[in-house]
Amino acid sequence: ANGLMLGPDGTLFACEGGARRVVRYEKDGSATVLTNGYEGRRLNMPNDLAIDLLGRVWFTDPFYEGAGGPWSEDRSHKDLDHDSVYRLDPRPGGSWLMSRVTFDTTRPNGLLFSLDHGTLYVAQSDRDPDKKRELRAYPVNGDGSLGTHEVLHDFGADRGIDGMVLDTDGYIVATAGWAQGGPGPSVYVFSPSGEVVERHTVPFDRPTNCSFGGEGLTTLYVTTSEGYLLRTETDRRGRLHYPPPA
Repeated sequence: ANGLMLGPDGTLFACEGGARRVVRYEKDGSATVLTNGYEGRRLNMPNDLAIDLLGRVWFTDPFYEGAGGPWSEDRSHKDLDHDSVYRLDPRPGGSWLMSRVTFDTTRPNGLLFSLDHGTLYVAQSDRDPDKKRELRAYPVNGDGSLGTHEVLHDFGADRGIDGMVLDTDGYIVATAGWAQGGPGPSVYVFSPSGEVVERHTVPFDRPTNCSFGGEGLTTLYVTTSEGYLLRTETDRRGRLHYPPPA
């Protein structure tokens, strides 16, 4: 599993990139598959997810060579001709209706809702030099589609955002960067308009994901591609939807 998030009833949802599916983990330890394909083709490698207040599951589906295991090093195993963001709507009887919501992304990674759920933040984080590495803000329309995005931050040639989490003031806390160039491996704090208000150096390369935890949700936990799990105390409080805050 890569992306993880709790749903309205405390159930854990996950993106299983190597298995090319999005799942819900049941109390008995089994996994219920929400989706493993789109229009008759296998998904790329589901990466990260966000759940809105209606219980809809939104997820990114990039194809990163090697990220799903040995099979993924061969791009001939990529069935879809696009890397997109999708929305899964719960249906009566336990099924899910799947819709593609981005048509301008290449290797979308982390995604996150604003405080009012009116904006979906998406990390456009391609590896190819001629592609974009941006923090994007998509307006969420009333029908669940997305409007034209705004670029909040452009990382240029350097490694873009992998994971993101929101604090209770609506600021975006994100992991990005690498030792190969730019500011280096970092935790960024962006304002809702995209201003960099803080940048903290991470002592290991390629930070991958982050989440708030601990008493008061003020401890930030960070993972890295080298397998480290880090933590630091902050002056921010994480915004978590489920279970509902007291």
